[in-house]
Amino acid sequence: MAVRQRQHEQDPMVRRTNFDAVESNLTDEQAKLEAARCLNCKNPRCVQGCPVNINIPGFIHALKEGDLEKSGEIIRESSLLPSVCGRVCPQERQCESKCVLGIKSEPIAIGALERYVGDATALKVGEIKESGKKVAIVGSGCAGITAAADLRKEGHEVVVFEALHKLGGVLRYGIPPFRLPRTFLDKEIDNLKAMGVKFHTNVVVGKSITVKQLKDDGFNAIVIGSGAGLPKMMGIPGENLNGVFSANEFLTRVNLMQANLEETATPIRVGEKAAIIGGGNVAMDAARVAVRVGFKEVYIVYRRTEAELPARLEEIRHAKEEGVIFKFLHAPTEIYNKEGYVNGMKFEVMELGEADESGRRKPVPTGKFVDLDVDTVVVALGTGPNPTIQGSMLKDNMDLTTDKKGYIVINAETGETSIDGVYAGGDVAPTGPSTAINAMGAGKRAAKAINEYLAQL
Repeated sequence: MAVRQRQHEQDPMVRRTNFDAVESNLTDEQAKLEAARCLNCKNPRCVQGCPVNINIPGFIHALKEGDLEKSGEIIRESSLLPSVCGRVCPQERQCESKCVLGIKSEPIAIGALERYVGDATALKVGEIKESGKKVAIVGSGCAGITAAADLRKEGHEVVVFEALHKLGGVLRYGIPPFRLPRTFLDKEIDNLKAMGVKFHTNVVVGKSITVKQLKDDGFNAIVIGSGAGLPKMMGIPGENLNGVFSANEFLTRVNLMQANLEETATPIRVGEKAAIIGGGNVAMDAARVAVRVGFKEVYIVYRRTEAELPARLEEIRHAKEEGVIFKFLHAPTEIYNKEGYVNGMKFEVMELGEADESGRRKPVPTGKFVDLDVDTVVVALGTGPNPTIQGSMLKDNMDLTTDKKGYIVINAETGETSIDGVYAGGDVAPTGPSTAINAMGAGKRAAKAINEYLAQL
């Protein structure tokens, strides 16, 4: 059996000084060799592992046969974001984890092949027969733009409202360009524009315009894909000091506002040592960005052990290679204050007890405390739903059902909310923050339900 093909990576000591893509694409020869490894299973479990059910054996077989264009068409039957998903999805926990080859060898490099095909091909926009129906999409992140694509294919007029000045949602403000080069994100959004999807930026639905006004303006259906932008903080002394950031703010200021550049209007204060609190992909992104903007020492501080880290294995490896220092079994208890600025942190040493509801062993306090000399703290402990839209709908006497955490309650199969014609998906729903591909799956389910709903009007 041929070995799995690997993409070339920048040297860690070089890449920690730039924001260029860490990995190059597979070469043409590598793509052919990797595609040839696929067994083309009759019962492809890899498809079951994909939240949008891409015909993985189909696109790989077309690539194996030398038909690159057909390979791209097969992927885009299910996903209009192959260049994005091939780079940011946790394939090792989804499609590749189901690959039969992975039982005795290494699974097919599905993500690498997907991005190779996505980068090398373009969406073919055919004639679209107009339906006369209008759909509003709130948010241009993964759920929103996926729903927009599927709805536009059916001929509906689709208008996307984005709160920020650039499109892409968390794909643009959250994921650093060394993981997702903006060229490929822009290409995917340009595909939607070519289909006829309309975009309005700098529109905060719930403030600039309300959901009720959208309905009054003649939109037959509305999809809320506004994400989960409200950061969860630690609730410890010193959290309001200068030098404490949520991961959302830290990443947005660098990724979207270019705070790392000297000529920027909104620079970020770069200190000597930074502590990133958390162990997910966002924490890894924040740590690797901190390295690149000039912090001399960057720590990932996590209250469990490495075995429980929820981040992608690739992201953990890249962070280590780039010099990020990991401190496990440490829980933050206080941030020290010096004239209003961060002047170190206090942590309680933990040990692992029994498994909790997540299936991971629960961290248990030991009563031992240690200090860490840092001048910057980035909190990457997840996010909750921004209450702006939900609050405005309640003010307009729209009977929107939310749960105790503020997430919009939906039918998990259809995305339907408690309001007729209003759907929601992605991180704003009770599933909470998720992966790009899971949010895309939610967008596809909502679009399917809306198409059925609009057919009855």
